Amino acid sequence: MSCAGPRMKMDPTLHTDKKPSWIKVRLPNNPVFWDTKSMIKDLNLVTVCEEAQCPNRWECWGQGTATFMIAGEKCTRACGFCAVKTARPDQLEADEPQRVAEATRRMKLKHVVITAVARDDLKDGGAEHFNKVITEIRATNPGIIIEVLVPDFNDRDWALQMVMDARPHIFNHNLETVERLTPLVRSRAKYWRSLAVLKKAGDMVGGKVAVKSGLMLGLGETQQEVEKSMDDLLDHNVTVLTMGQYLRPTPRHLPVVDYITPEKFDELKEIALAKGFRHVASGPLVRSSYHAADFRPELDVLDDIEADLRGTTELEVKPSDLGIPAAKADVFQESLNQENAE
Repeated sequence: MSCAGPRMKMDPTLHTDKKPSWIKVRLPNNPVFWDTKSMIKDLNLVTVCEEAQCPNRWECWGQGTATFMIAGEKCTRACGFCAVKTARPDQLEADEPQRVAEATRRMKLKHVVITAVARDDLKDGGAEHFNKVITEIRATNPGIIIEVLVPDFNDRDWALQMVMDARPHIFNHNLETVERLTPLVRSRAKYWRSLAVLKKAGDMVGGKVAVKSGLMLGLGETQQEVEKSMDDLLDHNVTVLTMGQYLRPTPRHLPVVDYITPEKFDELKEIALAKGFRHVASGPLVRSSYHAADFRPELDVLDDIEADLRGTTELEVKPSDLGIPAAKADVFQESLNQENAE
């Protein structure tokens, strides 16, 4: 880990070409991998495993798990670390919630992770689509743990509320990097906005959700900065933390400044646990959804969510819930439906 970070316009010569011995990826060698790949193709689904070039996709698919990416495969943002393509997104697919739910049934999943590209072209940022996917999964696969990894919805509280009203068990929004590097790594995002989203998500459901976030290391951050980000996350309701090595997808992306050793990742895990995180996954190949099922929310949280759902007749967000006057409710709903259909 660097003693001093790189300049805001990162020098490409900072890139460390040679990967160390501990960055190893095992290729598929069992039929489960190919069954998973075939099922994903059959249901015409998108996975972050493929789109983000996750180094663990061989292992995860070989174990019959995958992280589903909804709302298309084209992102409206262009983060300096991310392999997902940036382009004008396609319109939402109305049957995607059913297809994702069917995948969880076929795979007999006990824990599913749902993520999405940033959809700044939609008024709600894709929040209503998240709500529908969560609701459909729960109806198709009762008892499954549902984890969502969401964009920041441009800090629109009413959009975030749509997601939380569907009552995911685990809410994840990645901070990604330390405050100093955020303008370089995530030029369309803001460090404190992401922290605010994490806190609001927990507050919206009275703390009845596990709040999770993640950091990439190796971009030139200092240990002091990493520990400061840990403190900031704890101050904003986060109890589950992932830390992994940044790997450069292409030469057009940000350089890898440092390869963090497994021993350093172990040290940072112990520091995070000592600070108060309930669960920490830390290692070179750790990603947000890697071995996600290793963490299970507290039993009382799960019970509270189910109790709340039993007492709710519908999960749809009403304009009145968002402080929108009744006289404008029809205009709001019509505008939202039209925006999401385009």
